[in-house]
Amino acid sequence: MQLKEREIFIPVCKRRGSLIGYFGQAIEGELGADEIPVRFVVTKSDSDLNKCELGVLEGIGDLTVPRPGSIFDFEQREIENSSSFNTVMIVPTGIGAEIGGHAGDATPAARLLAAACDTLITHPNVVNASDINELPDNELYVEGSVLTRLLMGTIGLQKVRANRVLLVIDQHKDETISDLAVNAASAARATLGLDCPVVVKMDPPIRMRAEYSASGRAVGRIEFFERLCEVLNQNKTEYDAVALASVIEVSKELQIEYFKSHGEMVNPWGGVEAMLTHAVAMLFGIPTAHSPMLESAEMLEISLGVVDPRMAAEVVSASFLHCVLKGLHRSPRIITDKMVFTHPGVLTAADVSCLVIPDGCVGLPTLAALEQGIPVVAVRKNHNCMENDLKQLPFAPGKLFIVDNYLEAVGVMTALKAGVAVSSVRRPLAETKVSCERDKLYRQEYSKVPDISAMVEK
Repeated sequence: MQLKEREIFIPVCKRRGSLIGYFGQAIEGELGADEIPVRFVVTKSDSDLNKCELGVLEGIGDLTVPRPGSIFDFEQREIENSSSFNTVMIVPTGIGAEIGGHAGDATPAARLLAAACDTLITHPNVVNASDINELPDNELYVEGSVLTRLLMGTIGLQKVRANRVLLVIDQHKDETISDLAVNAASAARATLGLDCPVVVKMDPPIRMRAEYSASGRAVGRIEFFERLCEVLNQNKTEYDAVALASVIEVSKELQIEYFKSHGEMVNPWGGVEAMLTHAVAMLFGIPTAHSPMLESAEMLEISLGVVDPRMAAEVVSASFLHCVLKGLHRSPRIITDKMVFTHPGVLTAADVSCLVIPDGCVGLPTLAALEQGIPVVAVRKNHNCMENDLKQLPFAPGKLFIVDNYLEAVGVMTALKAGVAVSSVRRPLAETKVSCERDKLYRQEYSKVPDISAMVEK
């Protein structure tokens, strides 16, 4: 089995109805019998065409687990639970976001948002910073596809005290690199109190290659995925969550160019990592996150000097693994039984109060929020390579807020939480609209009366 990305062009929907259903039908026609989609994004849109990119798992005839539902499955929430204010924060992986496009550099923004809500639900790309993971106390660390399914209404999340975290790593040709990963697990056991029942070395490992798509997104290709599926099946009684660490093929020259780019290049590793974790979480229904392994000990000897602060967490780490282990330690359990959704300890789409994203990002989370009636706060100055105008989507009035920065996003969140119309605290304050429905009705009825003067002349 292998995972790869492909570009698809879909005409803009000209009729009313579900955009999720529209895109889902279009994608279904592009897939073979042995393929399932794992990621979907609209990279550029205009009045006529949507340029889309799709992550696909091929060769599912070899699956040893039940075939999962479609990523386009959607359940409309019936109510909004207003007893708490819970925010979903997304910075999509691999889009070169100004904030959150490097090594956990969206963490301060996450901590800021977390201070303004009861629970912040976010994904590894936001807070993973190699040996550093400054998760706010009220944050839920959720793999990206799981977060998407939460907004789509097909799963719930249950907080846990702790998970048993299985660590699966490559049987590295350089034992030094494997030892770094094992030592990272030992350090987490000794200091975090992590329950890591076993470290499994895959031999032979899967193969991961980093690539860039036509839109400039970081993506990639994964081969021999069935090897990982076999390991997870063999150890399925040993874990509640899975940490993955494997080599991602990125040339030495490209790595150096990235670290010397002062943040101008899209991080090449994150996109293919997201493809892997989306597939694992979707197939096995477990929290999962990935950390890259160095290709050789030689890379430890390269002096990169002082780098852009957003990349610094990467150059001071050797294993890049602790952030993943800390995040998965208390990552919430994925609930699929809808009979349990009403349990007070389970968080569902009904409990989501708003979604905060970089401006221009259109994927399933944005489309789900649109159809669920969840307010979306889009941060204009978190620049990225996506080219979409969110104002062209059919948001209901008062459901889309475009702000300059995360400080302003917190203001909108606070207004939503307080039940204060955002327009009421801005100036100038628009005139109050007045409409006389009786006059309208009278004019409609009057128009039906025959013209008497015309009849007299005749």
